[in-house]
Amino acid sequence: MGISHYIKEIGRGARGARPLTREQACDLFGQVLDGTVTDLEIGGFCLAMRIKGETPEEMAGFLDATHARLNPVTTRGGPLIVLPSYNGARKLPVLTPLLALLLAREGLAVLVHGSASETSRVLASNVLSALDMPPMTTLTPLAAGQVGFAPTELLNPALKRLLDVRRVVGLRNPGHSVVKLMRPTTGPCVVVASYTHPEYARTMGETFELTGMTALLSRGLEGEVVSDPRRTAQIDGFVRGVRSELQAQAAGTAADVPGLPKEIDVATTADYTRRVLAGELPVPEAIATQVRHITELASHA
Repeated sequence: MGISHYIKEIGRGARGARPLTREQACDLFGQVLDGTVTDLEIGGFCLAMRIKGETPEEMAGFLDATHARLNPVTTRGGPLIVLPSYNGARKLPVLTPLLALLLAREGLAVLVHGSASETSRVLASNVLSALDMPPMTTLTPLAAGQVGFAPTELLNPALKRLLDVRRVVGLRNPGHSVVKLMRPTTGPCVVVASYTHPEYARTMGETFELTGMTALLSRGLEGEVVSDPRRTAQIDGFVRGVRSELQAQAAGTAADVPGLPKEIDVATTADYTRRVLAGELPVPEAIATQVRHITELASHA
């Protein structure tokens, strides 16, 4: 059938565009993932949505289509903690691997998933490889206390191709939002999500409510889901779509975090991660707090 009639609705500019219903968004995104539309239609969809912006109902529909097409990751008992990692480090060390390993130490199965969307940044996957945890080549069940890294293409190859459209047009598209909110499992799950720009907090929170997901949402570190160790951010929790405030934001930024290196390269970040896990350096309080909240949400997943 094609998606041109949807593009006509969403492509009228920031003021003239009409939002799609959840069902329409699901149909549109499903056709994109199924590869039944042309490259020209995909480009039109990506550009139109970039100008218009996604509504919570549209995001819920995109997620419906995605969840129906994902290759699921299972656990050998217990909930799966999901950490999307698509940005990496630019100014501070990428601490998503540290968060993942601290959660695993609490006896949780942890899935980190991602792909290289920023070629100039240090990625969590690089640090995990340096810690002897290379990317999965096939999706295998994760045990309690285990961390696995899944490249996006293992979860859905078409989703990875949609992310790669950014390399052609230079702009993010709804695929970049979907991968940060999706739950790649059919069992109990806690999705850890973050936003960089405050205006996205409302859309992401309402999407979790609409989809009935269990999740943690806070401002992240340079686009990564791990808390900024220098700040006390607002943290909201969702248990099957019901929101609660877990931590209020506090003003100010710490000038120094004990032990946190100034360098952001893979080797230095991996060494810092090892030393924190060994107890040689303190766990940053903001990340320790995040671990406590995720662990509590996992008990209700």
